[in-house]
Amino acid sequence: MEFSTWLPFFFATLAISLAPGPGAIAAMGAGLNHGFRHGQPVAIGLALGVCTQLAVVAIGLGAVLASSETAFNVVKWAGAAYLVWLGVQQWRSPASPIQTPSGDTAPQAPRQRLRALLLRGWTVNALNPKGTVFLLAVMPQFLDVNQPMLAQYLTIGITFGVIECSVMTGYVALAARVLGFLRSPGHIRWMNRGFGGLFVLAGGVLAMFKRTA
Repeated sequence: MEFSTWLPFFFATLAISLAPGPGAIAAMGAGLNHGFRHGQPVAIGLALGVCTQLAVVAIGLGAVLASSETAFNVVKWAGAAYLVWLGVQQWRSPASPIQTPSGDTAPQAPRQRLRALLLRGWTVNALNPKGTVFLLAVMPQFLDVNQPMLAQYLTIGITFGVIECSVMTGYVALAARVLGFLRSPGHIRWMNRGFGGLFVLAGGVLAMFKRTA
């Protein structure tokens, strides 16, 4: 991929990643509940979810989602239900301030929890057909049919993955920073409910999204 083509793709990808959405909510929710260090796996999972969508588009399954109403609705409702479930879990999260003497804003998390956060991030982005449809509409503009496609897809995937991970890491850090100022269980409770409501809202928005003809 030529640099003159890659640069506009870089800025388009950056704008997409920065835009508030389920990924940003998931990242901030992880930072709020687990602090930066132990909330970071969700950002990696979100990046892997984006790469999964790119792979789906690259091998042609994205076209099936875009053209088949049944396939699109299955993925859409699965993604919407998952976001609502995350919202309920966030709403019910313990209202205990997280603080350690060393200044790290999260206690030692078991590996099982880290894997769960990684999977959560991956699922949020992978089960979002809006992203697949968007990639189908935008990505062809940056592909040169006269050049090897694999190298171009790898360039796009690495670029998108790195940017998504970096931006979501920023969201995790932002929420973890806010967590450091929260001392009252009441504050934590309302923050959890706020993020829980945002998850449910994101699920509702995804449920209303319709496949374009």
